[in-house]
Amino acid sequence: MAMNLRLPADLDRRLDELAAEEHTSKSALLLQGAELLLQRRARNRDIREGMDFVLGHDAELLKRLEDA
Repeated sequence: MAMNLRLPADLDRRLDELAAEEHTSKSALLLQGAELLLQRRARNRDIREGMDFVLGHDAELLKRLEDA
């Protein structure tokens, strides 16, 4: 899917520099960035869900440990 993206001048310049250093395209860098963002969000969601599970299922145990 094609997409137009307008970048602020400073970000565009910094991406140009990084693309040259990495011998890749700005498009490839932006794809990597999008993938990292999606992975980070998924990881944060998994951690949050795990904490909710522990707090919901082990609340009594956590309370006893807190009082110990």
